Amino acid sequence: MAYATAYRLIGDPDAACDATQDAYVRAYASLRTFRGNSTFSTWLYRIVVNVSLDLLRRRARAPEPLTAAFDEEEPREIEVVDHSADPQRDVERRERQAVVLKALQRMSEDHRTVLVLFDLNGLAYEEIAEVLQVPLGTVKSRLNRARLAMRDAIREDAELFGAV
Repeated sequence: MAYATAYRLIGDPDAACDATQDAYVRAYASLRTFRGNSTFSTWLYRIVVNVSLDLLRRRARAPEPLTAAFDEEEPREIEVVDHSADPQRDVERRERQAVVLKALQRMSEDHRTVLVLFDLNGLAYEEIAEVLQVPLGTVKSRLNRARLAMRDAIREDAELFGAV
């Protein structure tokens, strides 16, 4: 759960590993401050989201190293082993994942976060409001705008998703 959330927010497997480890260390160090006002998973999501967004902000402020110009331009993806007998379906699934990940990375931080927490991690509106510490209406409006942005972002690859 922690790694998947970090990866979807950051888009880089190595950075997501670092963020996940940092989140667990912070959670462990702060365990005595957990008051039980929310579920433990909601509390942990909050830590993972904060660590991931902090990492993205630090990256945005840091100058890009010269070697980054020579790195691959496409984001790396996590290889999920699927023992299906249909290679075509496998290729299409990977293409869809790449398109969605790329679209997520282009979204604003607020939209990406709410979309990951609701549509990909399955949190309820109320849990997301707790994690993000925003009103319930804000969660709903951000989710609606994020879905519209995602639809627009994947429109050119509509054949991969059926009817968009």
